Amino acid sequence: MSKPLVAVVGRPNVGKSTFFNKIVGRRVSIVEDTPGVTRDRIYAEAEWSGIHFALIDTGGIEPDSKDIILSQMREQAEVAMDMADVILFMVDGREGLTAADREVAGMLRRTGRKVVLAVNKVDTADLPEDFYDFYELGLGEPIPISSTNMLNLGDLLDAVVGSFPEGAGEEEEESIKIAMIGKPNVGKSSLVNRLLGENRVIVSPIAGTTRDSIDTPFSYEGEEYLLIDTAGIRRKSKVNEDIERFSVIRAVAAIERCDVCLLMIDGREGITEQDKKIAGIAHEAGKGIVIAVNKWDLVDKETGTMNKFRKDIARELAFMSYAPAVFISALTGQRVDQVIDTARAVAENRAMRVPTAKLNTVITDATMMKQPPSDKGKRLKIYYVAQVGIKPPLFSFKINSRPLMHFSYSRYLENRIREAFGFEGTSIKFVFREKGEKEDV
Repeated sequence: MSKPLVAVVGRPNVGKSTFFNKIVGRRVSIVEDTPGVTRDRIYAEAEWSGIHFALIDTGGIEPDSKDIILSQMREQAEVAMDMADVILFMVDGREGLTAADREVAGMLRRTGRKVVLAVNKVDTADLPEDFYDFYELGLGEPIPISSTNMLNLGDLLDAVVGSFPEGAGEEEEESIKIAMIGKPNVGKSSLVNRLLGENRVIVSPIAGTTRDSIDTPFSYEGEEYLLIDTAGIRRKSKVNEDIERFSVIRAVAAIERCDVCLLMIDGREGITEQDKKIAGIAHEAGKGIVIAVNKWDLVDKETGTMNKFRKDIARELAFMSYAPAVFISALTGQRVDQVIDTARAVAENRAMRVPTAKLNTVITDATMMKQPPSDKGKRLKIYYVAQVGIKPPLFSFKINSRPLMHFSYSRYLENRIREAFGFEGTSIKFVFREKGEKEDV
């Protein structure tokens, strides 16, 4: 299921990060931070009025001069226009309308994208005298808000979800959707070309989709697939930090649409911080994940080189130890045939259902092998377990006390379930309900 994407754009210091942090920290909506990207605070999953969406903060750029402000604002706006369903354009109600606001508004108007205009830092019910100047932007009704005081945030979110395209979030066709994700220049497009060139089964390339990716449907061994190649950044900023930020944002768009993420890593460089950020988003989104270590033909090898790299993966990407790794060369075709086979197996695992009786037998045996934790004489009891969802697999535990379910024991139970049933390549989620609580998953 594909969630709508909302990009927050605006000049530095208009309050984008404050707004974003209020949504994340105060739980105005159901929000979850993503491992690996919390330092940047650029991505969160949110919900309002029963509608789930991805919230992306394009901010955080601190320019050195007014000339740079305009160029970097253009860069932000272009990224948002490429991939967002709705753009939340934030301006400063205290400072009033600026030349930079006008320039970006002009770009946004020309795209035809849905834009919600938020006038931030309006901390009282009395509007500032120059508030009505924002109507000049031609972006519809400006919504006065205060991120700091949480004033009118509900009205703003109503406008945002009301602007989502019809059918957003609905199930798409039943082909297996594989997103090529990773840093720029790791070989994503080369792998797509290699896969399609070998199989000779291109149906139709579709360029210029709403999130700036290139979608290619194809068939392989009787199965239908859709390859989503996240296009490289059109304009490379001079600031490496900006390049990193925008590549992560583009990855979010592809991840939300796919069943399985093919996380490509440059075998010569090893696992970088940016790789970990992108991996964290895919993991938290509950997508299937296959790690493709590319350019393996260019890696200087000794005995045990591949095993050493696997250990590096296990250490640096410990939060997704379930993900299989394939060592490939998109250039030479080395092991490329394993990529689609592995992705298909992961997609099947992500949709697998476990019989309730077998599941409870596994959990009972696990509790006998390792006694549940206790506190002040009270011990954790697990009464019943059932799988209540797929894509990703979701398990509901009926227990006597949620505080007694320590993270370490939860991880132990996950490991026992994986040993019994597999689930290679997919995260699995747990929800814990105390006896008498209503099931709402």
